[in-house]
Amino acid sequence: MKKQQLYRHALLLVMLFISAQVWAQTIRGSVVSADTDEPLTGASIQVKGQQESTATDSQGNFMLDAPAGATLVVSYVGYQTQEIQVSEGGTLLIRLVAEAADLEQVVVIGYGAQKKKLNTGANLRVEGADLEKRNQLNPLQALQGQAPGVSITANSGQPGADMKVVVRGLGTIGNSGPLYVIDGIPGGDISILNPADIVSIDVLKDAASAAIYGSQAANGVVLVTTKMGRSGKTQLSFDAFGGVQNVGRRVPLLNREQYKTIMNEQALNTGSALIDFDGMEGLADTDWLDYMFTDDAKMQNYNLGLTGGSENSVYAMSLNYIGQEGIAGGRNVSNYERYGFRINSEHKLLDQFLTIGQHLNFNYIRNNGINVGNQYNNTLRGAFATSPLSPVYSNNGRFGSPYNDTSNSPWYNGDGNPYGAMMTNSNNQNDAQRVLADIYAEIELIPGLKIKTIGGFNYSASEYRSFTPLFQFSAFSYNLDHTTVNQNMGKGHTLTWTNTATYDFNVATDHQFTAMVGMESQRYQGTYLSGSNWNLLSQFNDFAHAYLDNTTGQAHLDDEGNIVETRFVNGRPENMYRRVSYFGRFGYNFKEKYLLNATLRADGSSKFARGNRWGYFPSLSAGWILSSEDFFAPWSSSVNFLKFRASWGQVGNQDIADFQFASPINTSTGWTADNPAAHYVFGTGNVNVPGAYPRRLSNPLLTWETSEQTNVGLDAKFLNNRLDVVADFYIKNTKNWLVQPPILATAGADAPFINGGSVRNTGVELGLAWNSQVGELAYRAGVNGAYNKNRVGSIPTEDGIIHGEINMLFDNSEEFYRAQNGHAIGYFWGYQTDGLFQSEADIASWREQGRGILQPNVKPGDVKYVDQNGDGVINVLDKIDLGVGLPNFTFGFNVGVNYKNFDLSLDAYGVTGNKIVQSLRNHANKQANYTTQILERWTGEGTSNRIPRVTETNINWQFSDLYLQDGDFLRIANVTLGYDFSKLTSWKYANQIRLYVQGQNLFTFTKYDGMDPEIGYGTSGWVSGIDLGYYPRPKVVLFGLNVKF
Repeated sequence: MKKQQLYRHALLLVMLFISAQVWAQTIRGSVVSADTDEPLTGASIQVKGQQESTATDSQGNFMLDAPAGATLVVSYVGYQTQEIQVSEGGTLLIRLVAEAADLEQVVVIGYGAQKKKLNTGANLRVEGADLEKRNQLNPLQALQGQAPGVSITANSGQPGADMKVVVRGLGTIGNSGPLYVIDGIPGGDISILNPADIVSIDVLKDAASAAIYGSQAANGVVLVTTKMGRSGKTQLSFDAFGGVQNVGRRVPLLNREQYKTIMNEQALNTGSALIDFDGMEGLADTDWLDYMFTDDAKMQNYNLGLTGGSENSVYAMSLNYIGQEGIAGGRNVSNYERYGFRINSEHKLLDQFLTIGQHLNFNYIRNNGINVGNQYNNTLRGAFATSPLSPVYSNNGRFGSPYNDTSNSPWYNGDGNPYGAMMTNSNNQNDAQRVLADIYAEIELIPGLKIKTIGGFNYSASEYRSFTPLFQFSAFSYNLDHTTVNQNMGKGHTLTWTNTATYDFNVATDHQFTAMVGMESQRYQGTYLSGSNWNLLSQFNDFAHAYLDNTTGQAHLDDEGNIVETRFVNGRPENMYRRVSYFGRFGYNFKEKYLLNATLRADGSSKFARGNRWGYFPSLSAGWILSSEDFFAPWSSSVNFLKFRASWGQVGNQDIADFQFASPINTSTGWTADNPAAHYVFGTGNVNVPGAYPRRLSNPLLTWETSEQTNVGLDAKFLNNRLDVVADFYIKNTKNWLVQPPILATAGADAPFINGGSVRNTGVELGLAWNSQVGELAYRAGVNGAYNKNRVGSIPTEDGIIHGEINMLFDNSEEFYRAQNGHAIGYFWGYQTDGLFQSEADIASWREQGRGILQPNVKPGDVKYVDQNGDGVINVLDKIDLGVGLPNFTFGFNVGVNYKNFDLSLDAYGVTGNKIVQSLRNHANKQANYTTQILERWTGEGTSNRIPRVTETNINWQFSDLYLQDGDFLRIANVTLGYDFSKLTSWKYANQIRLYVQGQNLFTFTKYDGMDPEIGYGTSGWVSGIDLGYYPRPKVVLFGLNVKF
């Protein structure tokens, strides 16, 4: 018996020991939100099937004893419950995915907020955390590919360049950009915000969502919310990244031997004498693009943030700096720097009866750059066309000037030195200050009734300075008479005062109402002053001393024969603009199932005459949450949420100069240094007499441009809320365009704006997002796409056309784009080609068919232009629609994986359906260089059917489809790999210590053979996709750090 008891005791001790070994493991970890990586305080962690449990602390950390192989059940209100298999060792990082409760999330709408699931408009939200991870210096660049229906392209790759943003198709030939509303104040500049300071960006795409902003919302509305602190939590953050930028792809140009061959071949084909290159001295072999672009241009960003607060007060503040050197010429030629400070705060007073707060954002910006405009204003363009035979430097070490080389000047004195011109003529600097601020107060008189007033202040000031020294690089690139100094200064401010009263109340619980009324007044005032003078003092002959005070001016004799030194200064009259608005919104829902919303806004603007000053912009929208119906219950396990919505509304556009109903009078004293003779001279005397003249004709009948939009869509969640689907179809009609028609020169003044023209945009948008987690592996994927069709309806001119400019592609080039009834805005207009004439017999056959020939002395190897109207003559009547620069389909996708402390993500976007006009060569200059594409030219029968023979004339290079290429591309915009080291340290204050490496624009898949297929530039605001020597977006590799305490 005693032995049996001894065995039992021994067996019990062994079992207890084994059990103790099983439970001896202590599990440590943290729980964060999968969307924001913010720690989740109070999350529950329980061992499945056991009583052992715990909760996370204020930093999201936990510690729990659990056996190896056990399963932890992790839950948190508003997030999907996760089950995590415990393995031996290590620290767990658990990311919880938000569940359908995100539908209860409050999203920003015009002048208020609303539950996401009750929204009946076509709104789209991008979280600030997603923007920040993409590490773009401009938030709009971070938005690319994430917003279906929002086309965002760079106007150039130069640091600080603007972005072209088009929401749901181009609806006007005026300014097509959306309205930006920052923290409730309309008219802000989103580009000055650091993405690290942004909580969210909400895009209002349909008229029902945007109509509350009335006359400012024809092109969509972008609402930006910046960071505010949270009660009871202080957080210090530091974000930094730095990297290098390089040109992604260079266009190959002809080298010396290839160029010689082409020059003599085109001389032979034209009947000119061959060029004796062997008799020329000092011929170089220059690839000008290698000199124009620099390697490893630096980019950096630093942001220090502090947020916190108590029960009744919260605050957020930050200091930031960004710097980006240009890949063209480097820091001294192309550079952008911005210093920023931001402070937001909110305070609840009088037992939370009164809430007051403010937002303040200040930026100082300094930048310089090269010209990126048309062929006359494009620094890079010369690098594509200048002969490789020209040297970069002369024997004396200075920039080479072929014009001054007498042995070679008879042949190529028209050539210049594009690198020397860039380094010599890029003496410019712009300094700007921006302040965006508001102060607000809100009281809650009774439960649900809130009255709010906001005063906004938007201030901008800039000073620009440039210096043009003496130089001569060719017969066309020179400045020999005088140095020139320019100084410009402008400033302006907008005051906005907004008052709203909002009442939310229920009737019999199931009937929920919201009503809002408001008024807003806005006033803008601005001034501009410019000065220009000649002849910088010789002892100060550099940009550092290039100020007007250091110039002597243009010497001339006064009436008494005295020598007078002049200085030319211009000052515009003060710009002033006023707007007063009244608006309201009514919302109703029954059991949060049947939804109805309506808005109305009335705007009065000083830009229009008294009789047309007011515009009225209504909207109506409705929704049905089908998944809330009882009969939907059988499908609720797979279809967790389903809402249908429809909307209609009208919005307006008034983006024109002030006081169009009046004819402003200019005095003739507007002298400049390069155009001093602005006075009138009467009779035979040579005396300048001051006078005045109308600058522009008036139009008192001018009224608002109006856009009307109908939208139907759905929002859905599937498979335990892991799959999100948003789809929309819309029709947007814009009418009464604000256009400036052509006018006879005999009118003696500029044409007035008139109302005329309309366009219809129709489109479909789809967005899909997947979020899930398997154990410690959290992953997400998203894809979106949007199709848009754009057609002009009517233009009230005699020919139904708004014409494009001439001389934009090369010297004496004709119009090549236009807006016309029945076509897309800004379509490319030119000849269609049908290959090349291969032989004399081919030419004779073509003539016999009466198909028309453009070239007067046609030869084999020349282009066949298609006779569209069959009249046997090739002329402007045969030009057709060749395509458009704006894409008709845009798309984007992203994937992301988080495993323990690692994170990996990829973002991409692209476009299809657009054309790019490439004109890198001035065909009016026979000595201009070519790209290596010319090596595929016609040199004999059957050698080519696309690239014509080379000649010294431009007869084969009339604007046609030979200039056009497909602009389709897919760009891998961002690839990031990061690791958070905070879980490896025992320091309790370290919430995040993340290091990462990132590549931007690493790969671009396209058939376009230029440097960059993403071209937002056009010679007018309503045309895109014109490559005249485009400043490309750089390829970037950077390293970064995110720290949070």
